[in-house]
Amino acid sequence: MLLITTYPHGGAGTACRRLQSALKKSDINASLLTQKDVSGRFNFIAERLSFLPWERDKSVRFSFSLANFGTDISHHPLVQRADVIHLHWWNQGFLSLRNLEALGRSGKKIVWTLHDMWAFTGGCHYDWGCGRFSDACGKCPYLRFPSEKDLSNQVWKRKKSLYPAGMEIVTCSKWLAGQARASSLLGNYPITDIPNPIDTEQFKPASPAEKLAFRERFGLAPDTRLILFAAMNIKNPFKGFTYFREALNELKDLENTAVVVVGKSDPADFEGVTLPLVQPGLIQNASEMAAVYAACDVFVIPSLEENLPNTIMESLACGTPVVGFRVGGVPEMTEHGVTGLVSPAKDSHQMARDIRQVLENPEKRAVMGQNARNKVLTEYAEPVIARRYMEVYQR
Repeated sequence: MLLITTYPHGGAGTACRRLQSALKKSDINASLLTQKDVSGRFNFIAERLSFLPWERDKSVRFSFSLANFGTDISHHPLVQRADVIHLHWWNQGFLSLRNLEALGRSGKKIVWTLHDMWAFTGGCHYDWGCGRFSDACGKCPYLRFPSEKDLSNQVWKRKKSLYPAGMEIVTCSKWLAGQARASSLLGNYPITDIPNPIDTEQFKPASPAEKLAFRERFGLAPDTRLILFAAMNIKNPFKGFTYFREALNELKDLENTAVVVVGKSDPADFEGVTLPLVQPGLIQNASEMAAVYAACDVFVIPSLEENLPNTIMESLACGTPVVGFRVGGVPEMTEHGVTGLVSPAKDSHQMARDIRQVLENPEKRAVMGQNARNKVLTEYAEPVIARRYMEVYQR
């Protein structure tokens, strides 16, 4: 078994490594191959430069991939030894479409877990409701000169001609599975939805003493209620921080409440926010991050596009309810009124009301937290997910 992903970090890389761990714990020999194992940065640079003449503006620079540049790994020893090639996210110059075709010619079983929409679009990773992937793309809103026969249509045609037959497609959410089935590129492939796994011993609820210690660490009163937001970079427009800030501005009357922000940020990002801020910075250690989730009272995810966020799963595993927008796979994880509350997309006013409802009803919050933990144990725990993937591998 060989798992392939561009980076060992980030959402897709973390999910891939967690799957490798889950498979190993189920006595399955699973190796991992990443971009740094086979190549330098040339392909990454070439891939980005090849899109520059076409991009609408720099805000979409990393939102569209051509997959023109990559490394042929079909003769790599790990590929040669594997009985199953399990692809995850392989953009940014790791593999090209030609490299994927070469893997298909190897005769090995190929499983491809999708972490966004790129596999069935003409190049974008999320289509923002465009929907043209159901036909042959074209008129792409990411491009400087959209037309019926634009770059997205050309990439779509290359995918159509180079995709190997017989691939098993896996999506992390039911939402993404539905999108893939409706697409012209993947609609005829077998598609299964299997969520990412999580280590429920690492991500687990905190004791009262641990919650108290977290508050003491940042000079907060023992009864302070904590609202958590986390993102690698809050300036990423997909993360919806603007809507979160608007919601916080409607919650300025809350007493004994502070906001915990994990990730890269600047003071200007919080203009107008009067609630006390706790900013531990970017946390990359999983155990440290688990302690933050477990110490907080509600995790807020205002993302505008999501598949099946690891952050929601981590929060649920720690028994912390979630408030998020109704986008992508978020409602599958955040069951409204059960494990948290789901607000209409981009509705910061309702999000503020939902955050307030969770914070001001401690008994309901406790029930949601228990439901959240139970959901993870039954649906996302490592043995559950490893077993489901083995069924795919053995088909």
